[in-house]
Amino acid sequence: MVPQDLRYTKEHEWVRMEGDLATVGITDFAAGQLGDVVFVDLPEVGRSVAQFVAVGVIESVKAVSDLFAPVGGDVVEINAELATKPELLNSDPYGQGWMLRIRLTNRTALDGLLDAAAYKALTSES
Repeated sequence: MVPQDLRYTKEHEWVRMEGDLATVGITDFAAGQLGDVVFVDLPEVGRSVAQFVAVGVIESVKAVSDLFAPVGGDVVEINAELATKPELLNSDPYGQGWMLRIRLTNRTALDGLLDAAAYKALTSES
């Protein structure tokens, strides 16, 4: 499952743009690789983040993985529901399992992300 309207990173994050606001999450592929997610640590609202830098942690029954910011900017919202329902990353990664929203500082950062076709090709190699 790779929605066509999103952009992707090689580290398996997705981005949905609405104006200058980027909603960020992990892909269905990543959620499947992690297994059952049991804990999520997200950055504080107001924090400035740089593109491709670790901004959080996802802990599952199999592993602990960093969450990387696919774009740079200021964190304007986090999905507080993940504190009590981290399993949303597994059950609805592109919907209720969104992780954070970043106000973009540089729209050209999107140029370095993958489209759906390129992301499908990347994951089919795994």
